Amino acid sequence: MLLVKEGHLSELTELFERYHVKLFNFFRRLTLDKATSEDLTQNLFYRVIKYRQSYKPEQGTFQSWIYRMARNVHSDFARQSKRVPDRPGNRESNEEEEGEDLALQEDGFTEDHYIRLERAMARLEPDQREVITLKRFQGLKYEEIAMIRELTVPAIKVQVHRALKKLKELYFKEL
Repeated sequence: MLLVKEGHLSELTELFERYHVKLFNFFRRLTLDKATSEDLTQNLFYRVIKYRQSYKPEQGTFQSWIYRMARNVHSDFARQSKRVPDRPGNRESNEEEEGEDLALQEDGFTEDHYIRLERAMARLEPDQREVITLKRFQGLKYEEIAMIRELTVPAIKVQVHRALKKLKELYFKEL
């Protein structure tokens, strides 16, 4: 990222290859819409180029910086979606899309498990869905999530705990 910041934009290719699937999945879990997630991922990388000078390694890792930027892209989209009622992000995803994810599925889980999980995730509050996505699906550390959300680590741990408790409750209601 330091090379990109200095104007070597071709170096962004490596960062894109390393992070685009994770970021797509982050957006996918927040918006529940594949096409919207693709658009948001693309918009995010445009912003990385546009705001590359704002990256400061002394303020945290590249990963926490790009997820903070991704969170802002999603917030802008959510605000815009509220003004335009028929945007894809405003509707529930259909069952055909629910099982889709660029990440590989692990052995031992059926498609039904993933569909139930997606339905339960969709019923969470957006903030709860975001912290679960960052912690469990994106694998970020509590410290990184705290930087992204501009909160303390203990506050993030409480939010994750409460969100997982709510997710568990919603998931088992699906049975």
